[in-house]
Amino acid sequence: METPGKTGFLGLGLMGTPMAGNLARAGTPLLVWNRTAGRCEPLRAAGAEVARRPADVFAASSTVIMMLTDEHAVDSVLGRRGGEFGVEVSGRTIVHMGTTSPRYSAALGTDVAAAGGRYLEAPVSGSRGPAEAGTLVAMLAGEESLADRVRPLLAPMCRESVFCGPVPNALSMKLAINLFLITMVTGLAEAAHFARRHGLDLERFLAVHNAGPMASEASRTKLAKIVAGDFSAQAAADDVLKNSRLIFEAAREAGSRSPLLDACYSLFGETVARGDAKSDMAAVVKAFQDR
Repeated sequence: METPGKTGFLGLGLMGTPMAGNLARAGTPLLVWNRTAGRCEPLRAAGAEVARRPADVFAASSTVIMMLTDEHAVDSVLGRRGGEFGVEVSGRTIVHMGTTSPRYSAALGTDVAAAGGRYLEAPVSGSRGPAEAGTLVAMLAGEESLADRVRPLLAPMCRESVFCGPVPNALSMKLAINLFLITMVTGLAEAAHFARRHGLDLERFLAVHNAGPMASEASRTKLAKIVAGDFSAQAAADDVLKNSRLIFEAAREAGSRSPLLDACYSLFGETVARGDAKSDMAAVVKAFQDR
């Protein structure tokens, strides 16, 4: 069935807003929706149309990108219950760019296909800074021919798109990448705390790190935030806690150990519990300070 040609975008949170903004500024005919309507106004200013309901997005779009918070949000927006949808899925390509469990994504893909739609996983690696710069890295899973068709659409948001095989390989890859990120940032926080407790100059600690072989774009950014005490969110602690839970559960399903992740999971739980849910993940350093 031939469907309308607009691109829909659902979910304008910390990541979704700059991602959709890059699409709009690239000239993509974009129709956006967000549960909190006020967040749509910057997209309207960038040239996107704003829909009143998710169903309106699906009615007018051939491809719908979802950058939603979690599995509950996805099911709610899709009106998904018992394999049925409350929006028009048939003939549409649904691109799932958020982070959910691989098991959930596989079941969603099966339901979308049964309803006559096409499904592509496309979670991204990167935080708000790369989202604003359009330099995210997408991991794609599904039919390779569909990934090839969608890849140009993702170009204004992502500097690279890597095909990972069938669903749910992209979500599994995202969890593997996030496992490294979470343990790396937690290790930086512990190292900075160690340096502080030994009376070291943290600016010099930062300089040594940045000049050394362990430095990366991500580690430089996160360590600078830890040293400066700047916890404005690039990747929020509550989202990292959610990702830690997903990794923990996926590891148990696969029968694999995750001792480093397990320790980080506990520390991010403490970080969120102390009131830093919406602070950057670098705020995990406060969990060390509390101890």
